[in-house]
Amino acid sequence: MKKHVIMVLALLISAFAIAQKKEIKEAEKAIKSNDFASAKSALSAAEGMISAMDSKSLAKFYFLKGQAYYANGTGNDDDVTTALESFKKLTETESKSGKMVYSPKADEMKVSMSNSFLDKAQTALNRKDHGSSYKNFERAYRTSLSDTLYLYNAALLATSSQNYGDALKLYDELMTMGYTGIAMEYRATEVETGEEQVFPSQTMRDISVKAGTHNKSRNIKTDSKVGEIAKNIALIYIEQGETDKALAAIEDAKKTNPDDFNLLLSEANVRYKLGETDKYKELISEALEIEPNNVDLHFNLGVVAADQGNYEEAKKHYDKAIETDGTYVRAYMNTAALILGQEQTIIDEMNSLGTSAADDKKYEELQETRMQLYRDAVPYLTKVMEFEPDNINAAKTLMNIYSVLGDTPNYKAIQAKVDELESGGE
Repeated sequence: MKKHVIMVLALLISAFAIAQKKEIKEAEKAIKSNDFASAKSALSAAEGMISAMDSKSLAKFYFLKGQAYYANGTGNDDDVTTALESFKKLTETESKSGKMVYSPKADEMKVSMSNSFLDKAQTALNRKDHGSSYKNFERAYRTSLSDTLYLYNAALLATSSQNYGDALKLYDELMTMGYTGIAMEYRATEVETGEEQVFPSQTMRDISVKAGTHNKSRNIKTDSKVGEIAKNIALIYIEQGETDKALAAIEDAKKTNPDDFNLLLSEANVRYKLGETDKYKELISEALEIEPNNVDLHFNLGVVAADQGNYEEAKKHYDKAIETDGTYVRAYMNTAALILGQEQTIIDEMNSLGTSAADDKKYEELQETRMQLYRDAVPYLTKVMEFEPDNINAAKTLMNIYSVLGDTPNYKAIQAKVDELESGGE
């Protein structure tokens, strides 16, 4: 009886093997004819026999499944995901068996797939379709796991397209792998144009320098992206109303990157988003101890001080920003706004006065103070126009100021500029 059972089982296994080979051969034949629908049908029939496949048959099955579902780039989103998962299982299967037969063929195919995904990602990005772009950047990464920048790009674009669930998964994957984004850029200046260019490798840069088309080669280490990642994770949680998770994301990043300058800035931005302005100022002040000439940080402290109604502190930080970078237009513009922002208080006081001689005298004093505000704002607005001649807001404000001050020559000159800007330079 026992021998009879063994014989029956042997017959069953043999039948399974024959069925496997038949379905796999049909799928292979259909793929060669670009009949991917038939290939998927045959593979679906063979899938029920996976448990009985030997490692070689299983590897071939996953290879063919990847081909069938990718369908030379015509597969839909779900099909592409299935294709990538199949190639991943192919690699796992052959790694276990130690016989790499189909994996090299899949790797060749994945190079083509990666290029296609990158083209689609860039095309979508150019038309501002961040949702489609991030999916293709992620796929490009799945076909080339060494290119972690693709995964980072995918996470950023998932965030900007408000696909927060996917974004958090991608950021988590980046953090788990210890991604920092720090890389070496190989630069050289093109002799003909005088412009510095970034090369994909040191070898290619050195070849160009040796050929004489480029000079002034240098290597630049890029900044860490850990701070940006932690900030984005935190902002997503804030958007979802999960403040505790937002702060926990920052704290987790600080444990592994305690000296990351950008992480310090990221925490400051998160605190500001939460309305914790005092903590924000504290963190930005810490950052200024590290980079005392960081013009953006001085400007940001000026903005916070202005929002809090602290004129002197705001003016001090704007002045420091201008001292650090004399072309920093935003500081000139905000200083002018800060000065002119005092006008309303003066107007309110003027309107509250009576008709007595004392009130008339006070009115004249206040009017002169008001005129002085205009005169004080003029140099800052003039600087804005010097560095941004097309700044219509600065031009209109100057025009109004000159009108009130009775400065006819300057009024007419700036009025002509405003007319030119409003007409589009026609």
